[in-house]
Amino acid sequence: IRCSQKEKHSGFIMIDDIKQDTEERMGKALEALSHNFNKIRTGRAHPSLLDSIRIEYYGAETPLNQLANINIEDARTLSVVAFDKGITPDIERAILKSDLGLNPATAGDVIRIPMPVLTEETRKGYIKQARGEAESARVSVRNARRDGLGMLKELLKEKEISEDEERRGQDVIQKLTDHYVAKVETALGEKETDLMAI
Repeated sequence: IRCSQKEKHSGFIMIDDIKQDTEERMGKALEALSHNFNKIRTGRAHPSLLDSIRIEYYGAETPLNQLANINIEDARTLSVVAFDKGITPDIERAILKSDLGLNPATAGDVIRIPMPVLTEETRKGYIKQARGEAESARVSVRNARRDGLGMLKELLKEKEISEDEERRGQDVIQKLTDHYVAKVETALGEKETDLMAI
């Protein structure tokens, strides 16, 4: 039986939806990886290191970067200047209490944060942590692939798409998977390089 153009078209739309949904999930896995990598301190000063820090401000937990200017003073020092000078002590406390192992020092309105030198031991620990985060991201990407392929199978079972369309859909999803896994590898490589830099 020949399927009408309309039916053929709806099969493409469904496959497109699955592709979009799968790609969105893989993209989120990569975003989460980037966020988690930012929490792993390298020996170099980088403003994103403080992304996880929140300060209680007018009753709301507010990200530090919305309350202050964060600048790189030199390769190993960050400086933080609060827009509202009254919260400078709160910011210093939040940085101290964070699990980043930083020791801020306030002079007037400026909080300086020297980056502690990474010991060989610390480096190895952070690299292990980075590899763990990358593995979690790979697993999320593969889970998105598995679900995408499952949806294609379902459409085939319901006879909403042909076997050819299913195969094409599988190829598309596999290409997406390869693309995002490669991005994870690149991000991990860059993080490891950063961690090894003296």
